[in-house]
Amino acid sequence: MNGRRPTSRFFRARVTAITELTPSFRRFTFSGPDLVDFGDTGLDQRIKVVFPSGGTTLDDMPVGEDWWTRWRELPEGSRPSIRTYTTRYVRPALREVDIDMVVHDVQGPASAWVQGATPDDEVLIFAPTSSHAGVSPGIDFVPPARTGHILLAGDETAAPAIAVILEQLPPAARGVVVLEVPDPRDQSYLPHHDGFEYRVAARAGAPRHGHLVAAVEDAAARLTPTRRGSHVEEIDIDRDVLWEVPRTAKGGAALKSAPLYAWLAGEAGAIRTLRRHLVAGRGVDRRAVAFMGYWRVGKAES
Repeated sequence: MNGRRPTSRFFRARVTAITELTPSFRRFTFSGPDLVDFGDTGLDQRIKVVFPSGGTTLDDMPVGEDWWTRWRELPEGSRPSIRTYTTRYVRPALREVDIDMVVHDVQGPASAWVQGATPDDEVLIFAPTSSHAGVSPGIDFVPPARTGHILLAGDETAAPAIAVILEQLPPAARGVVVLEVPDPRDQSYLPHHDGFEYRVAARAGAPRHGHLVAAVEDAAARLTPTRRGSHVEEIDIDRDVLWEVPRTAKGGAALKSAPLYAWLAGEAGAIRTLRRHLVAGRGVDRRAVAFMGYWRVGKAES
């Protein structure tokens, strides 16, 4: 033991409130004494939530520095379910954490938990602690210090992260938000920022991600001139994870300045299409674009 406090760990917490925000977004407030050193690193901080499911309990989840390896080594039916979310709000004095989750038809353990959770249900949350210093590796919004415009785009799975980013950007920030949601009533989910144009639309029976792709292409055409594109490696999204976040060795932005910084997250097929369009088609510097394939149609993600 080196005596240093961990910079991330598992926190045990129970549901203390459930708030219906829109038809597709439900806020879970978690509380408990174990959250005393839950870290608030801001922006789009990724966290892992462990749900009890099937024959597994939270006590079956390996913890410690090697938890991921030990979890993967468990037999398929003995692994507690893990999903990735974004911290929405942290209230350290109250030992409370809010996490907004997408409500949809039951397709697996996580969606079943979201549909059926009640107060006092418990989960484990893997997140930074208050001892964390510097840029968190779970934050993927890493723009250059000088950025002309910011493009934030995604589907409903990216909406909580976009919401936090918008709330924490300075008033002087300028850009465009593109969001595709399932239901017209979901369009009220995002907070308002005076410096951003909002291109939010509901699918409402239209093809999935048609609005997202078309609106991002239109926004990019207005925000940045077309330059010679660079080669992008094709990624087999059925086999590999599409996740490209340019950083320096210390975790900061890869560029000091850029006319456009784009942050795009959501279903991997749509994000791959946008990656190809921005970098290869329009010549956007790939050091100023973060692409994150949060999920894949027909595939459960951890």
